[in-house]
Amino acid sequence: MNSAFANHQMLKRIIPSTGKSLPVIGLGTSRVFDIKPTKELLAIRQNIMDILLNNGGTLIDTSPMYGKSEEIIGRLIENYDRKEELFLATKVWTKGKLEGENQIKESFKKMNTSKIQLIQIHNLLDWETQITTLRKMKELGEIEYIGITHYKANAFPAMEKIITNEPIDFAQFNYSLGEREAENRLLPLCADQGVATIINRPFMRGKLFNSIRGKTLPSWCNDYDIGSWGQFFLKYIISNPAVTNIIPATSQPKNMLDNSLAGIGRIPNSKIKTKMLEML
Repeated sequence: MNSAFANHQMLKRIIPSTGKSLPVIGLGTSRVFDIKPTKELLAIRQNIMDILLNNGGTLIDTSPMYGKSEEIIGRLIENYDRKEELFLATKVWTKGKLEGENQIKESFKKMNTSKIQLIQIHNLLDWETQITTLRKMKELGEIEYIGITHYKANAFPAMEKIITNEPIDFAQFNYSLGEREAENRLLPLCADQGVATIINRPFMRGKLFNSIRGKTLPSWCNDYDIGSWGQFFLKYIISNPAVTNIIPATSQPKNMLDNSLAGIGRIPNSKIKTKMLEML
């Protein structure tokens, strides 16, 4: 393991619907995997995937919305001897039953796999139609989990209704030190309903780093295995027990390593979380 905590394992959280565990740090691919498939750029993404797995992570999240991202993942895992270690998650992002079915088929083809663990309804688009398709796929064993996603807090009321009334396995939404609306209702609701959570926008697309520019990492961070501001932001999210997985996106291997280390070691308690909030 390429980490300062080589004798420790990444924290895992339980997926309520199956009782299986999932490492808490994953990889998002929005923008950063939408690349030209040159040898150099592919090698960098391969390295990022290796670092994720070497440090205990498994989940890679993508979508047809993310340009060539599904295709790039498919290229990378074509001859990848670690393919079986991956927890692949993608989305359906279209209107109509046939359109949804065709898009899902394309995702399997582009990702060069017969096994996608999780398919989510992207931004709740035509969710009533797509959830019927996903339920059938789950019943047939073609996928293991179904979920819903959004990236804005104004979608939380709609998500809450689905989580309360529909049998789903995962809900993906935004949550961070700078966007904490999910703490009030959505995260507790998911815990109560037995729905696993995937957190997007953990750094608010980089805005959180701007907020601490020029500030020194507090010395008490050493007591919680926090070695960088990136780990600081991720540890705050992890400290909420209703969080199952976080998917920071990156195009740099060093950032993937830094993100992975946030899932290893001690977790902040409520007193430390208050201190964290005071840093912004």
